Amino acid sequence: MAEVKIQAESRTEFGKGAARRIRRDNKVPAVLYGHGSDPVHITLPGHDTMLALKTANALLMIEVEGGESHLALPKQVQRDPLKGFIEHVDLVIVRRGEKVQVDIAVHLEGEAVSDALVVLEAPSILVEAEATHIPDGVTVSIEGLEIGAQIHASDLKLPTGTTLAIEPDTLVVNVTAQPTAEQVDAEMAEAEAEAGVQRDEPTAAEEPVAAAAE
Repeated sequence: MAEVKIQAESRTEFGKGAARRIRRDNKVPAVLYGHGSDPVHITLPGHDTMLALKTANALLMIEVEGGESHLALPKQVQRDPLKGFIEHVDLVIVRRGEKVQVDIAVHLEGEAVSDALVVLEAPSILVEAEATHIPDGVTVSIEGLEIGAQIHASDLKLPTGTTLAIEPDTLVVNVTAQPTAEQVDAEMAEAEAEAGVQRDEPTAAEEPVAAAAE
């Protein structure tokens, strides 16, 4: 994975008000930490950060103005729940050759037999890889799989240098039969019946209060 260089500025203002001012300038408040060093509070350029973080596990070279450069991985990205813009980024410092644990996406290719329902039980898996050689994901072929087939983590073909960091028997893909129309109708009816029962049950506020003894 190629490194993405991002110019950063040191940050000395904190709190919600300071964060709002930073975002109004199309920048992102962030913090760098790891390897026993004190947290480094920085400000990142909004557009460049947004583009870089479109790639999962993006490897970033953070060049702090007037300070040191740090190789880092995004640990936590906070986004506005409505507008989706980046509100804050936690970055963990890594070193070349160091092993890190990250989640990578599972991609399916091919088609199972007709009338089969393919369920991706694990859209991502935890792996261990070198910080500078994190795979973009792992591809799983479901071509021709029969109903009842299962693919576990131990069945995945990971890139050289990447190992599983989860239990080998973790279920990743499960192939079942497509539900019939009758089964779908029955499940919907059952769900509606359960919802009706729940609505009819009185809440604590609705329960009748016993009359006081005369």
